[in-house]
Amino acid sequence: MARGPRYRVPFRRRREGKTNYHKRLALLKSGKPRLVVRKTLNHHIAQIVVYDPKGDRTIVSAHTRELMRDFGWKGHGGNTPSAYLLGLLIGYKAKKAGIEGAILDIGLHPPTRGSSVFAVLKGAVDAGLEVPHSEEIYPEEYRIRGEHVAGYAKALREEDETIYRRQFGGYLIRGLEPERLPEHFDEVKARIIEKFEGAGE
Repeated sequence: MARGPRYRVPFRRRREGKTNYHKRLALLKSGKPRLVVRKTLNHHIAQIVVYDPKGDRTIVSAHTRELMRDFGWKGHGGNTPSAYLLGLLIGYKAKKAGIEGAILDIGLHPPTRGSSVFAVLKGAVDAGLEVPHSEEIYPEEYRIRGEHVAGYAKALREEDETIYRRQFGGYLIRGLEPERLPEHFDEVKARIIEKFEGAGE
């Protein structure tokens, strides 16, 4: 361990691997709100956050549980399709709150091309939120719609019904055959768009 008169103990959140303060400072210098995206094992969370000297202030937030509660989402909350839908939801909420643009903040998540945190970004951009990015980081469209999940589920069901029911039990309990995930995605996406774009008509 480093020691000596010039050694300074890092901040607690840095020691715990929760905050990269150099990255955070760069984001704050932009002066723009942050689109904060975080992922847990079973869910995604998105927030529009602005800096305040007394502490960051959250303008709007969205959670994949909201998709399930308000829009009838029956899929998993931690996959790529739900991440995109969450992005669409937070994007519309931000626009409604008067936020036109933001800087993406993925915290300590590795910036892996095609990851679900970038599916959240695509959803937000599709809703009209301006966020500096390169489209190369987006997941492929077939992954956003869940076609890869549907294809795997179909193959698994033909191979072994027991394993299929065990692996996709959560979908089946909620009343969704995983083979129908792309169609279900389109239905939920349409409901979100209707709620926000239809409200202005």
